[in-house]
Amino acid sequence: MKNRFLEIRPTGLAATTLAAATLVMALLAAPARSQDLPDNLIRAELLPGWQTDAGTRMAALRLTLAPGWKTYWRAPGEAGIPPQFNWTGSANVASVAYHWPRPAVFDLNGMRILGYKDQLVLPIEFAPVKPGQPVTVTGHVDLGVCDNICVPVSVDIAGELSSGTTVDPLIRSALDLGPDDGARAGIATPVCVAAPIRDGLRLNSRIKLPGAQTGDFAVVELADTSVWVSSVESQAGNGSLTEVSDLVPSSAKPFALDRSSLRFTIFQTNGKVYELSGCTG
Repeated sequence: MKNRFLEIRPTGLAATTLAAATLVMALLAAPARSQDLPDNLIRAELLPGWQTDAGTRMAALRLTLAPGWKTYWRAPGEAGIPPQFNWTGSANVASVAYHWPRPAVFDLNGMRILGYKDQLVLPIEFAPVKPGQPVTVTGHVDLGVCDNICVPVSVDIAGELSSGTTVDPLIRSALDLGPDDGARAGIATPVCVAAPIRDGLRLNSRIKLPGAQTGDFAVVELADTSVWVSSVESQAGNGSLTEVSDLVPSSAKPFALDRSSLRFTIFQTNGKVYELSGCTG
């Protein structure tokens, strides 16, 4: 089976959607010099995975970082570079789904960031255009890594995915590390109110969360990832969690919000992480 390794390039990120995040990173950390970066800064590998009962291919991107270095979750927190994926050039791929393990919470110069230290195994599920036919992927990934300094990097991976049914235990373990389903855990659908602001919407969300305590917080995301989501305020206690977030689209104007497109990921100080979809208003 053909596979799979990388090309690693510490580089400036070309995508305009990352410009603001890159600027934040530059302000947070000293400029990176080549002598500051370890030779083993990051290693990327495509794990070919297996064919699921549904006919999709469950593969994974495995990132191994230099000791102490971190990379970011899909929503990096108060500072950071959200990862960007490009699968142009792949063959027999209809759609791609990411199964993110729950991230750790770190402090970066007084700011809360969400990510992974030392290693990330990110399961990626590819749905083929033609089931049963070979699936070959070519991926370009832009991401940020941090230690005492923060740098943007790019990695390229390519390979043919497995058509076998033997489950890769490393990918299986990563799948098991995903957030728990909040609805199954008995957490009610959040109640949210959106109000227009100069450059978008301000979303006030309330989640009934028994045992909520100071330090608990929620991350709000939209299905439309071009909308920038910024946390304004979090409060937890008395059986509930409130989260205030600003939603800023590329047009920098108020917009019609589809509440069903919202995703809430709840992080508790006891280590539990839950995910909820949609809200009522």
